[in-house]
Amino acid sequence: QVQLVESGGGLVQPGGSLRLSCASSGNMIDINVMGWYRQIPGKEREVVATITSGGNANYADSVKGRFTIFKDRSKNTLDLQMNSLRPEDTAAYYCNADGWSDGVRGFWWGQGTQVTVFS
Repeated sequence: QVQLVESGGGLVQPGGSLRLSCASSGNMIDINVMGWYRQIPGKEREVVATITSGGNANYADSVKGRFTIFKDRSKNTLDLQMNSLRPEDTAAYYCNADGWSDGVRGFWWGQGTQVTVFS
């Protein structure tokens, strides 16, 4: 089935940039939507950005104009380019795949990567 592995998190100052990548394995042919979510301790996981198999992207209001979700065909990854980072963007970021894989309906998660924006 689907396995997701995130990378690219780290420490950055406000106004800085980071690029997260999500490498996937398994049968991804019938995955309808992929996305990035984030979570801080004690709060629910929230959607950051999603992209459909057709390439339609949607963003949380809080990141519109600053973050870009895209599929890097050369690396076969789902990436999230994060610019103009703010302290409130600090969170664990998770890659997600929503759809079917080998006959199983699933909502798969990676293990997460930490992003910390500090002054």
